[in-house]
Amino acid sequence: MDIRFLGGAGEVGRSAILVNDRLLLDYGMKSGNPTQFPEDAAPDAVVVSHGHLDHVGAIPSLLSGSTQPPIHWTPPTRELALTLARDTLKLHGGTIQCPFTETDVQRVTQVSETHGYRETFETAGHEVTLFDAGHIPGSAHILVDDGETRLLYTGDFHTVDQRLVSKTTVHPDADVVICESTYSDVEHENRSTVEDRFVESVETTLWEGGTVVIPAFAIGRTQEMLLICEQHDIPCYVDGMGKRITKLLLQHPEFVRDADALQRAASHARFVTGRDGQRKRIAEQNTAVVTTSGMLHGGPAMTYVPAVRSHPTNKIAMTGYQVEGTPGRDLLETGSAEIDGRMLPVSAQVEQYDFSAHADRDGIRTFLAAYEDARILVNHGDRCEAFAAELRDDGVDATAPALGDRLEW
Repeated sequence: MDIRFLGGAGEVGRSAILVNDRLLLDYGMKSGNPTQFPEDAAPDAVVVSHGHLDHVGAIPSLLSGSTQPPIHWTPPTRELALTLARDTLKLHGGTIQCPFTETDVQRVTQVSETHGYRETFETAGHEVTLFDAGHIPGSAHILVDDGETRLLYTGDFHTVDQRLVSKTTVHPDADVVICESTYSDVEHENRSTVEDRFVESVETTLWEGGTVVIPAFAIGRTQEMLLICEQHDIPCYVDGMGKRITKLLLQHPEFVRDADALQRAASHARFVTGRDGQRKRIAEQNTAVVTTSGMLHGGPAMTYVPAVRSHPTNKIAMTGYQVEGTPGRDLLETGSAEIDGRMLPVSAQVEQYDFSAHADRDGIRTFLAAYEDARILVNHGDRCEAFAAELRDDGVDATAPALGDRLEW
């Protein structure tokens, strides 16, 4: 087997791995200024692990030439990828931030082939099977068998139950494992403890007469927050792309942990239309608002944060990792953030909660314990080499490939 790392090696973003020069696993983008994309590829087929921008963001660009390889994924991943592609077109179409056109996105729908978990299929000379990865609805570990070597690409995964999706429980036999390492140096706090502290904080602010803005990623995190709010009868609005994603996921009940609970959460929340100054009026109410973007670099949060920032009774509850250089990270570290080109000091309370959908250090090590005889290739993290060295110290055959590396067996 021949494996080339076209992206995602030693970094979080633009995941892309080419197997035997024929089968491409993921093709994402790395947000920033400028946006970064994987190395060029012309595969015979593509298999996608899940519907986050860093794994699917550049997929339509693969169809801009004369070849149109089939794209394999679960039904939710297909819908999420198309939603993200259309949003990218809306925001950046015609610029270097968007490497594809509307025509390319239409082609995605024409070559798409969806699969359920554990349904083995053949493509580009390989047998492929998808397994539930427990990250977001539709997320998958990808098992690739070329007749000589069995490769397991973990994609992003979690080993702890979330309200939206259940944890991964599978360990298919593999000779080589390409494993994500996003939180390889972190131990997540017990999830129920985090939730209890979050709920107590939100309820306290509402009891004191304040407003709570909850920036959340549209895919996965928004729905997790809505499920928590419904469970604890916290009044809330939902705004931004998370509205569309919530409705989309309700159409795929078999890929969520409790479809009835998600429906109740959606019914409990009030969906914001954004018309006639509605957001500013909501920001004055005694309520919680779950809104994009999760890192405060766009979306309706650009209205809510300035509206609540001046009063110390109000609260901004961050629910996801804040990349260095983003307004969300600046807000946590300095108490100020650049919102729509203005640096704004924030007097409202600012808190951070770890609702990560990734396995932590213990989760990754526990998962890899099932592969003591396999070769481990560490990727999708900003300390891949350090983690690979830790694994080697424990007798594991582990390496951290660099961008552009080609490995052969």
